[in-house]
Amino acid sequence: MKKLKLAVLLFCLAFAPLTVLAAQVNLNTASASELEALPGIGATKAAAIVSDRETNGPFASVDDLARVSGIGDKTVEQLRGSASVK
Repeated sequence: MKKLKLAVLLFCLAFAPLTVLAAQVNLNTASASELEALPGIGATKAAAIVSDRETNGPFASVDDLARVSGIGDKTVEQLRGSASVK
């Protein structure tokens, strides 16, 4: 029984990071540091996203990220599963 409990605990610990990664980052509310958690988004792009959001208002969809300088269609596609606007 102890081995089973240990196996379950190890399994949960091994897959816990996947649960964290599955959470989407809201482009309209995230801080620059939170945006940096997105794949392909460093400090410069994160600051550009926040600046664009402050200047042009909230993003209506993830596709709107293409309006941010330095973010192209390839980056938008890369972010589609990990970013949201809701």
